[in-house]
Amino acid sequence: MFGINGPEFFLLLIIGVLVIGPQRLPEYTQKLANLVKEVRRMASGAREQIKEEVGIDIDDVDWKKYDPRQYDPRRIIKEALLDDDAKPVSAGAPAAVAAVSGAAAVAVADAAPKRPERVLQSLPPGEAAPFDTEAT
Repeated sequence: MFGINGPEFFLLLIIGVLVIGPQRLPEYTQKLANLVKEVRRMASGAREQIKEEVGIDIDDVDWKKYDPRQYDPRRIIKEALLDDDAKPVSAGAPAAVAAVSGAAAVAVADAAPKRPERVLQSLPPGEAAPFDTEAT
């Protein structure tokens, strides 16, 4: 908490008691207690508001899942590179397997729908191109 260790906190507490004095000490301890109660009330109110608006309970959230320290970019890239979802034909595969897969690729390419040819229309000689005065 603020880089203050035990003995430093104890020393600050003693200095605070001496500065405040014994007459005003009960008043300030009551103010501190009220402040702590108010902060707790605000925190529980914020928790309830989040629960109402988002629809989840904060206690039910797995916070470890959102910890950015668990994501190591090197590990993610390594796993992605070593992932064997699509196994390519290796160099040691028989030639028949490569020929079949090549023939299948040609068949798939032939089955793909053809694009219609683009037809360009030109104006007859001497005719001006259409011009829209509102578009410029």
